[in-house]
Amino acid sequence: MKTSLGIWAFGAMATRFNPGGYKPELQGATTVDKVRTAVEGLGDLMDDYEFHYPQELSRENLDAVREALDGHGIYAVATGTHLNPRYGKGGISSPDDAIRGEALAEALDAAALAGDIGAQMIIWPGVEGYNYPFQTAYADAWARFVDGVGQVASACGEKGVTLFLEHKNSEPAMKIFMRNIGMTLHVIHRLRGEGITNIKVNMDWQHLIMNGENLAEYAALLAAEGLLGHQHANSGWGTFDDDNMVGATAFMETLELALELRRAGYGQGDDPRRLGFDLYPYTEDAVGAVKRSVLQWRFIDGVAAKLDGDELRKAQQAKDAVRAYELVYAALGA
Repeated sequence: MKTSLGIWAFGAMATRFNPGGYKPELQGATTVDKVRTAVEGLGDLMDDYEFHYPQELSRENLDAVREALDGHGIYAVATGTHLNPRYGKGGISSPDDAIRGEALAEALDAAALAGDIGAQMIIWPGVEGYNYPFQTAYADAWARFVDGVGQVASACGEKGVTLFLEHKNSEPAMKIFMRNIGMTLHVIHRLRGEGITNIKVNMDWQHLIMNGENLAEYAALLAAEGLLGHQHANSGWGTFDDDNMVGATAFMETLELALELRRAGYGQGDDPRRLGFDLYPYTEDAVGAVKRSVLQWRFIDGVAAKLDGDELRKAQQAKDAVRAYELVYAALGA
């Protein structure tokens, strides 16, 4: 399976308690600096990279970033409204027409850039939501949000770009509108009703884990609907968006996901989909954390390859959990 990596894994690792980051020596690092570090450290472990627009990638630094990529590609361009304080109370869902217009124009510019460079696009609407009861006119805000996503998706479609929607329940908005798989599907099906069909789901694993959503179950359901678009691989404790190394926690859930991705043909043969790594190594060496994630995923996927056979299907047909775990632990070497 081909891989991609969010370049934000190589930043200063800021938090609200430590705005300067746990790696202050990287505060002044440019996108080009981060790309060079990643490419030199990871080599062929990583095929392509992902960037936020316009903070990490724009037309102004595109040539320099491509040179630093040294033959690696740009797989996805993601909106960066959550990085701009102007959109702290919403971007494409903002009730302020001027603010909404700016956010929408920025997203449309990102779609155009993605089309021009042959990348896909991600909308993670972290600022599209609210912090308090009584703060938001929900129906109007939702209407603006869905309309905005539709405009961006249409612009992507004109360029042959697939738009990936990525949900999360909170942060930075305490209640993000599109905060679970169901709300994501609501947006997609609303826009399908308007003839917009180039939208799929980006599964960020820790975002699902935070919601108590089963990784493998949702991957299977999305695949059955033709909506399984991209993966953001990581792990965490389940209460916050930790973006820890793959397989560090939620090991069995990740193993079951690997099995379902295999059953869906995800990233196999000529399938262009890939495993995107979304990591935030607060205090760990970034190159080391990404390497461990790739290698641990390969191990997990290798175990899944041993599991994907007639015996497990028989156990599942009988809903025999005991037999299923005999096979799981046998594949693990027990």
